[in-house]
Amino acid sequence: MLLQPLPIHLPSGNLIADRRFEWARDLEAKGDLTGAADLLTQALELAPGYASAWFALGELREKLGERDGAIAAFREAAQADRQDRHGAMLRLIRLGAQPAGVMPEGYVRALFDGYAPAFDQALTEGLSYRAPELLLGAVQAARAGERMKFGSVLDLGCGTGLAGAAFRACCDWLVGVDLSPAMLAQARTKGLYDRLIEGGVLGFLGGETQAKAHYHLILAADVFMYLDGLAPVLKAAARVLAPSGLIAFSVETHDGDGVILRDTLRYAHGAAHARTALTAAGLSLVSLDFAATRTEKGSPVPGLIVVAASA
Repeated sequence: MLLQPLPIHLPSGNLIADRRFEWARDLEAKGDLTGAADLLTQALELAPGYASAWFALGELREKLGERDGAIAAFREAAQADRQDRHGAMLRLIRLGAQPAGVMPEGYVRALFDGYAPAFDQALTEGLSYRAPELLLGAVQAARAGERMKFGSVLDLGCGTGLAGAAFRACCDWLVGVDLSPAMLAQARTKGLYDRLIEGGVLGFLGGETQAKAHYHLILAADVFMYLDGLAPVLKAAARVLAPSGLIAFSVETHDGDGVILRDTLRYAHGAAHARTALTAAGLSLVSLDFAATRTEKGSPVPGLIVVAASA
């Protein structure tokens, strides 16, 4: 099983164009990619700002081996929907037409709003997801000989609360932040968090810095793969860590040193990149272990489980 982005359709406002979009999807499902691309072109003649049609056309052109045409279509899709809910920018990065960058918040929000209703079951049953338990074990090892209790804990990208459930017994006060309102709605039903906030990770951390908030433990379970680099978020997290506080996070990784965008449209961070980012943030590495937090298509996805401490 592979947790894939769900199709997003943003209507054009032109009924005929929308119908041609649906006919194009039907032809694509039947294997007629050229015919589907022709129908999408017709839809775009009727509605030039039709973001979903531009994105679908980009996908078809890429499948047809028309790289330049795909790049042009994805650029039009990003222009037509400034939130980039389809993730056109990521497709441009994969095609080598744009440098790596932070994923659009609109894309991440739409992605997880779509996942939310079946997220827990899909991860735990379909993908053998185990990031929360691996992070819990790593934090327990870091606190060996000490009481496993934290005053204030921050769960970045908390989603439906899987990491919160693993750590709830270890903390007095648990805060979760996530971009997706649908994921937060699922988390809210579990009654795990003392505070839940809708927002982006970097924006939230910036606000907490201004408020002079401090956390004894910061968690990020499979969240940083939606960021192109670790240094900015680790620097922001370090500013709100209490003295001797810990940050524990998981990321996907690869054999190289830097950062790559995988075909799953998630970033993979090399171990050397993680170490360099921690040093730049003024954090001390406690442990860095190679471990898969999930499987996809029956194979483990290479990952890192990292724990670091504030000065």
